[in-house]
Parts: sequence; C-alpha cells; structure tokens
Amino acid sequence: MAQLSLFDLSDLVIDEGRGRFISTPGFIDPSLASRWLGELRARVAWRTQKRMMYDREVDVPRLLGHFRLDPPDVSVPRAIVEAHERVVAHLAVPFNSVGLNLYRDGRDSVAPHNDHLDEIVAGFPIALLSLGAARIMILRQKEPPRRATQIALEPGSLFVMDYATQLHYTHGIPKTNEVVGERISLAFRVRPPRHGSESM
Repeated sequence: MAQLSLFDLSDLVIDEGRGRFISTPGFIDPSLASRWLGELRARVAWRTQKRMMYDREVDVPRLLGHFRLDPPDVSVPRAIVEAHERVVAHLAVPFNSVGLNLYRDGRDSVAPHNDHLDEIVAGFPIALLSLGAARIMILRQKEPPRRATQIALEPGSLFVMDYATQLHYTHGIPKTNEVVGERISLAFRVRPPRHGSESM
C-alpha cells in the first residue's frame, strides 16, 4: 500500500481520522494540461450512459470513457500513457485503470457517491487528475455531523483519496449556473485482475 505520508507537505491535506484527501495544485503545468485536454477531447470515443432514477431512465449528465492500463494497448491515447506514468511515479501506486469524465459545461455533474468497493482493490487510493475548467468537488461525511468540505479541482491539479475515504465520505461535483468551459477528469484506480476475455 502506498504511504500517503510521503506527499509534499505543501499540499492541501484533509485528514479527520476516517480517511485522507490530498490536493496538489499545479501537478501538471498549464501548457501540458491544455495539450492533453485537446488530445483526449479528440481521441477518446466518448459515450453516453443511462441509469434508472425515480422509476425512470435518465441520461448520466456527462460523457464517459475507460481504459485498462495493465498494460496499456495501442488504442490508449498518448496523453493517458504520459499522465499514468507521472501519477504512478509520484504516488508509487500500481494504477491499472483510468476512468474519464467529460463535463461539457456547468449542467454536467456527478451526484454524491463513493466508489463501489468490489470494483477497487482494498488499501489503494484513487487519484483524480483534472484538465480544463475548474470545478468544485464536495466531500461529505456519511455519519453525523455530516460536515461538508469544498475543494476546487483546478486544471493540472491532482486530488488523491485514500481507500478509507470511500467508507466514510461521499464525493460529487454539483451543477453550476456559472459559465464554465469543458473539463476532463482522469480517475486512476487499482482494479481487480481481469478474468478470461473481459475487456472494458
């Protein structure tokens, strides 16, 4: 398991005894973040998704992508390969999967949630790399007093949630009425091994 105590002390650290969040602004410089944003916007086969909510099927309010990285095949955009290398080197975590979210404007969002624990390997953190427009993430404790914390996910920033946070917090990105540009997030995870011919 990665030792999160190795992070730079200049990073923003939230640690309330039930998990640790670490935010590193400027992890990727602006010009590189902009280049990666353009490449991913053009090269990822973005897909829509529907899910049931209140007894009806609704569109998920963002576009999605996903790649396995164990190892990355030739279809994986170079920007993801480069980002993966940097994040793995920084955190010393064997991330083998990346989920991508494209927020087209302020109407796109993700509801408060925690990751499904059967889809990640226990003990490993989740790392979110942000490209494009800044958005606010809200972290909320599951148990009283259910205190909420807002984190600005700025372009080029790296936001890390250790495994325990998925047990004790929800995280989400609310809609906003402000005029905001496109944002792409890369969520690096350690997934269980693939079985047989499974592909994602």
